[in-house]
Amino acid sequence: MTMTMTRRTALAFEWTKFTGLRSTRWTLLVTGLLTVLGAVFVGVSGSLRPDDTVLGGSLTLSVVSLMVAGAVGALTVCGEYASGTIAATLTAVPRRGRVLAAKATLLVSLLYVTGLGSCAAAYLIGGAVLEDGRYAQGEPLPALFGVAALFALVGLIGLAVGTLLKHSAGAVVTVVGVLLLPSLFGPLLGDLRRWVTGATPTAALEKLTQTSDATPETVGSLGAWPSLGLVAAYTLLLLGVAAWRLRRRDV
Repeated sequence: MTMTMTRRTALAFEWTKFTGLRSTRWTLLVTGLLTVLGAVFVGVSGSLRPDDTVLGGSLTLSVVSLMVAGAVGALTVCGEYASGTIAATLTAVPRRGRVLAAKATLLVSLLYVTGLGSCAAAYLIGGAVLEDGRYAQGEPLPALFGVAALFALVGLIGLAVGTLLKHSAGAVVTVVGVLLLPSLFGPLLGDLRRWVTGATPTAALEKLTQTSDATPETVGSLGAWPSLGLVAAYTLLLLGVAAWRLRRRDV
């Protein structure tokens, strides 16, 4: 009973800190808004390619939203290091693994709901704005649930990197690099391109949204759900490394 109450208390502490910090509140809001605004832009501009789908086109800016989700995760812990409140947090909850677990639980909940809600809204808006019958619809279910999970996973990557680096700018740049650099430098890798780029959250997103860019040559032949599982596996591994590092250092 005491252990359960302690976990609940730790989660309550994290909720209070998250909602009390303006940067995390606004960054979470931007995470959702970008995806929806992207659907409006694609629909109004008519920039969707003929071989794309309504689902893929509607979620065009979801890759940018993923970057912002990673920033939310990084700010959740780096904000405390910047303000110096991390020492008070670790004093109030001495079990450091529990502190990180509480942050992770909060992030997963908020980012999953934000990702699912914004992506579902973007798909509905895209379907309403795009010319009826001109594009294939795509299969939104269960793909939208996978995209929402990807938002949560990238947030956890941001949390893990933020815990390791302790600096907001460095953590955010690292997360953005993980999402973008493999795709940018992929053409230079030759036959290794599909293996390197195919393991990224961006590749999993393209497969889940069924965009025409998700070709085996660029993102590998691994399916959408196995790709999501791969991202989940190394995210949990990175989070484990962050928890180990947090336990071993002074603050």
